[in-house]
Amino acid sequence: MDQRYRGRPAAHETGPYLEPLRRLIRGALAPLPWWLSEFILFGLKQAWACLFAAIMLALLLITKAVWQEGWPVHRYDFLFLAALTIQILFLRFKMESWDEARVILVYHVTGTVMEIFKVHMGSWAYPETSFIQIGGVPLFSGFMYAAIGSFMARTIRIFDMRFSHYPPMWQTGLLAIAIYVNFFSHHFLPDIRYLLFAATVIVFRRVNIHFTTDSTTLRMPLVFAAFLSSAFLWLAENIGTLTGTWIYPTQETWHVVSFGKLGSWYLLLYVSFVLVTLVLKPRPPE
Repeated sequence: MDQRYRGRPAAHETGPYLEPLRRLIRGALAPLPWWLSEFILFGLKQAWACLFAAIMLALLLITKAVWQEGWPVHRYDFLFLAALTIQILFLRFKMESWDEARVILVYHVTGTVMEIFKVHMGSWAYPETSFIQIGGVPLFSGFMYAAIGSFMARTIRIFDMRFSHYPPMWQTGLLAIAIYVNFFSHHFLPDIRYLLFAATVIVFRRVNIHFTTDSTTLRMPLVFAAFLSSAFLWLAENIGTLTGTWIYPTQETWHVVSFGKLGSWYLLLYVSFVLVTLVLKPRPPE
């Protein structure tokens, strides 16, 4: 990450209800060196951007700890209703736009379709009972994918992200389709994930993300950002399996999810990102 310069103030959530909090945080950070202040703001904004995902992970942990078998609502069904409520609140308080919600819905559907296929193929399973499910897949699982789309859309907007040397949309679209198809086809045909890894580097090798923390703009290669994000998703998946929300065939007793799944998340992030760019068109730096 490099290239520090003074830029435009970063974008914020709409709505006046956050402005007093922003002023309070800026006032508290004012005495600190600029680099420490910007670093703290970066962490706070990242946490704010991944709010949907953080709430979902918290719900996985809390419901696993407190849920009782005899309760009138199944845990998976509660998670679905809670996730739906969160999505409605995000729209109500303008933390997501309707355009963003539509593309996140598309990702929700594509993720659920893949979940149904993967569960059918025995890649993983959902061991608990639920009424709100299709083909053995509880529908709250689609919101786990939607949380990724929400994080990306909110991050692009909150950090006012710009992209230098962004490739043509037909290239990114074909790459996303190839990645998505391979998640299905590798069960019957040779797995081409290593070719897809190379393709992500070839297509996005020159792309830098220019993001503004508060008034300072920094730059990071998109491929590196995708790797860091996939590492966090891999950690989140370990939380999911630790709570028994979904399990892999090899997890008769819990153990860390294989690092091969990190590669899967890395590829899936590009599908998410391309879908988000259908609404939030990549803009070049000014």
